[in-house]
Amino acid sequence: MGIPVIGLGTYRLKDQDVIDSVDQALQLGYRHIDTAQIYENEQAVGRAIADSGIARDELFVTTKIWISNLAPRKLIPSLEESLSKLNLNHVDMTLIHWPSPDDKVPMEEYLPMLLEAREQGLTKHIGVSNFTIEQLGKAIDLIGAENIATNQVEIHPFLHNRKVAEFAREHDIQLTAYMPLAVGEVMQDPVLQAIGQAHQVTPAQVTLAWLLQLGYVVIPSSTKRQHQQDNLHAADLRLSQDDMAAIAALERNQRIADPDFAPAWD
Repeated sequence: MGIPVIGLGTYRLKDQDVIDSVDQALQLGYRHIDTAQIYENEQAVGRAIADSGIARDELFVTTKIWISNLAPRKLIPSLEESLSKLNLNHVDMTLIHWPSPDDKVPMEEYLPMLLEAREQGLTKHIGVSNFTIEQLGKAIDLIGAENIATNQVEIHPFLHNRKVAEFAREHDIQLTAYMPLAVGEVMQDPVLQAIGQAHQVTPAQVTLAWLLQLGYVVIPSSTKRQHQQDNLHAADLRLSQDDMAAIAALERNQRIADPDFAPAWD
């Protein structure tokens, strides 16, 4: 199974909130669920998946290895712990959540462990997240572009990450856009509101349609049934070249996820 282009993000959702969100999304037709070790919700996500009754081979589940688990002796055990929490015998994709801060654990040590995890059947696909052009280039040199299913990065109308996108496209690496709705900020933007009114859809749907038309996978997060349904239907919307150009003009390098351990962004 390739990566389903619309997934459900679960960042900041915990306990019953994440159970309800995932359960509802699966009922609505979502089949791609994105979690991570640092979200501390893998167990709840696993419970929602188990309770859904949906066949395992219909689902695409992603988790991410946290920076404290990048040491070679820790990476695979941490993934096995994630599988135990998720109550799954494998995930569909495992990503390095962030490159090791200051390269404390060299890529040469942790990327081969991802390949090893795949060899062991713990994950079907492997990839990276928050990698810069330089880091993505190094990863390609180490394990080959064909072994990097995605680079998951922040992309929304106010941060297009164009240089990274161009580099990934040149190497045939799929980009996954996280925080695609800029934590709800797209709803207040007059340009996106106007395009939405013209198409009789929400600014969120306009944003997701724009990202999908650019060829990205999107993983918006939502707990509200109507929002989840709207997000899923964004795939049906076709934007005109004028619409696409208007959204392209909204770029302002507004980065939301920028922790102190982040790499030097392109």
